[in-house]
Amino acid sequence: MPFFNSSEPILRFKQETLDFQDQVGLWQIHWQWGDRTISRFYTRIDQIFLLWGMITALIFGVAQFCQITWTTQALVWTGLTLLGVLGMGLLAWFWVSVERLRWLIYSWAGLMILGILYTDLCILAGQWQLSPYLCSVWLGLSALGYLLMGWGMRSRTFLLTAGFHLSAIPLLPYTGHWQFIMTGLVIAGCLLFLSEVQWDMRPPIEFAVLTVEQRQFNHTQQQKRRIG
Repeated sequence: MPFFNSSEPILRFKQETLDFQDQVGLWQIHWQWGDRTISRFYTRIDQIFLLWGMITALIFGVAQFCQITWTTQALVWTGLTLLGVLGMGLLAWFWVSVERLRWLIYSWAGLMILGILYTDLCILAGQWQLSPYLCSVWLGLSALGYLLMGWGMRSRTFLLTAGFHLSAIPLLPYTGHWQFIMTGLVIAGCLLFLSEVQWDMRPPIEFAVLTVEQRQFNHTQQQKRRIG
């Protein structure tokens, strides 16, 4: 059996025939202005991408453009990041339980806490000699998280996303004083992009978390996707 699901493209428009675990907590948006209609839907995994995208954009945007003391920023961003970790766990728990990927949540939580510790070591503990590497560290931690996702979910999309983050690290010295905004654009941009597309992953699995009816529903949805 191939490691990657070659029957799925790396990226495509979102599929509408969702499995049961993807429909739990689904967020649907429908806007209409005159004759123009915009419809979007976001699974809980998409919502996590949106959540972290907004958190990342806020953190790196403020760091780049606002004259707020570094100590204040470190304290506020530590709290906000921990809230993001909590929100990620709450949103993803059912989905990762069905897909047997709970370890991914633990891994991402650990990576974010490592990032917090490094940031607070630089600022709150006064180890300013480490601060020039802050952006590189956060890009590296994000890349490692995507590598784990790519391996655990057998997804080429997330492996390529990891590579994109890693490729941005050697470019940081060339951005001068704009390292924070570049880092924010890379991390937040990828997160927001991933929330709007369908990424590839391994075929669905059977797991006792779902009832017999829910598993049958998933089989029906999978047949519809194959026909489509």
